[in-house]
Amino acid sequence: MWSVLIVEDQSIVRQGLKLMLEQDSRIRVVAEAENGQEAINKMEAHVIDVVLMDIRMPIINGIEATRKIKERWPHVKILILTTFNDDEYAIQALKNGADAFLLKTSDQHALIHAVYSCFQGGLPIHEEVVAKVMPRLLHKLEKKLELPLSSRELDITRLVGEGKTNKEIADELFLSVGTVKNHITQVLHKLGLRDRTQLAIFAVKNDLT
Repeated sequence: MWSVLIVEDQSIVRQGLKLMLEQDSRIRVVAEAENGQEAINKMEAHVIDVVLMDIRMPIINGIEATRKIKERWPHVKILILTTFNDDEYAIQALKNGADAFLLKTSDQHALIHAVYSCFQGGLPIHEEVVAKVMPRLLHKLEKKLELPLSSRELDITRLVGEGKTNKEIADELFLSVGTVKNHITQVLHKLGLRDRTQLAIFAVKNDLT
């Protein structure tokens, strides 16, 4: 069972999210917070697997709270859930370690699917957000990087940055899941990165997606 912390400054929204999430037997909401500082306090008091994080909140906003939580609890998955379809918010959240970026227009199925996708190594991003972020990133493609990666490793890095799971990458590139995992391990080693989330952020920050 996955333990969830909901960070949202509106009580009625928190209650609605809790009701939606707990329709799944593997998900249990164990704590709630009204702002980023309270979220950090709750992290210290509970064992949390997933944080559902709003962005615009008092005291400490969701972007900064994501950074602080990831620094102390890097294994915790953080799903940004916001009303604001803003490409800068999305990019900053991913840079700070967010594992997903969804809009509050998402339905229950999309929300629960995002939780599962994160734990399977995916990086789910709402399609409306992708539609705004991708043109901005593509506009910078003239910036070339000298990376110690093979063409296959670059392909896999790009797909990780797009939020694809190992199974989805394997299907797209006609590889086995094991081969994909081996390639990712090699890429992490070559780039000096710690985990898949850092690789996804690297891909986004360096316009590889």
